[in-house]
Amino acid sequence: MRHLIPSWVRVPVIFFFIFGFTEYFIDSGDKPAFIEYPIVLGFLLLVLLIIIAIEAIISALENVMLQKLDDEAKARFLEDKSKTYQFTWLKNTYIKLLGQKPIEEEGEIILDHNYDGIKELDNNLPPWWLYAFYISIIFSVVYLLRYHVFNGPTQIDELETELAEARTAIEAYKKTAKDLVDVNTVTLLTDASDLSAGKTVFETNCVACHMADGGGGIGPNLTDKHWILGGDIKHVFKTISEGGRSGKGMIAWKQQLKPIEMAQVASYVLSFQGTTPANPKAPEGDIWEEEETQE
Repeated sequence: MRHLIPSWVRVPVIFFFIFGFTEYFIDSGDKPAFIEYPIVLGFLLLVLLIIIAIEAIISALENVMLQKLDDEAKARFLEDKSKTYQFTWLKNTYIKLLGQKPIEEEGEIILDHNYDGIKELDNNLPPWWLYAFYISIIFSVVYLLRYHVFNGPTQIDELETELAEARTAIEAYKKTAKDLVDVNTVTLLTDASDLSAGKTVFETNCVACHMADGGGGIGPNLTDKHWILGGDIKHVFKTISEGGRSGKGMIAWKQQLKPIEMAQVASYVLSFQGTTPANPKAPEGDIWEEEETQE
């Protein structure tokens, strides 16, 4: 019972081959299959135990056989085994995969065809080619069953899944990346640092029209419940970004202010609600009531 490859090489190779095969044909998303599906882990452990058990049985049989050999045969066996472990098996495997006849035996496969003294050999297809061909057939059958009979995920499905994950990741990033805020993702800021920054922007750009206390002047009063273009954070952000009513409203500030600055000043503007300015301007627009969330 000579082994071309020692067990410490065979066991990991066989196990990881089965592991890779399992991972390839089980769709488990971003996680490895043995984590997503515990039963797969159990299967892999069972396979590993079986491989180890087979190796142990082979080793035990080999030891039993050695005990039955005389000293000369045992020494010859161990010498052959030692040579095998020196990777002479690699050369032997290479020769077997080529499947060629030795030069001294080529006379057996020479064809009768002769052209200017050139003769041909009737060699069989190389075993390595045949093995690759058989493997490709097995792979095609497994592929057919996996993706066309049992409706496995196609490349389009994988693309759509990746795009959906990318959109989700982008939206999650936008929620934490304040500089990427827009009218769809803006939320009311309540941190003191954001309101302080909003106050600075307001005092620099807005007091001329709305007064420092938000009571209004050229622009409308920001302290009452009347709003011309909407009174929640999204509407106020949009008004600041895109400007007010055409021809007579506030200019668009999106070229002068960063998105985070517009979110901060919009939040600061809403902090005026319920306060009492020194000289409040008469209400303009309609009373704003929060829109109910549609179920």
